[in-house]
Amino acid sequence: MFASGARAEPPIRSAEDAFCRSEARAQVFSAPDPLNLGLREIGRQIWASCMQRKSGGQAKKGQRRRRHR
Repeated sequence: MFASGARAEPPIRSAEDAFCRSEARAQVFSAPDPLNLGLREIGRQIWASCMQRKSGGQAKKGQRRRRHR
């Protein structure tokens, strides 16, 4: 058995997930890492920002508040 089998990724849940995973794989080695986070964390951040873009930023829209006058 391969040692990398223990670190298997979770199954792909959508087309957006698949696209963002491939984008993260493509960019992880060229992304800056000034905080020395490591490749896994940098890849996760790239994936998360891609998923947020693909979902239309819906996660942030719920956090906005309107001012009542």
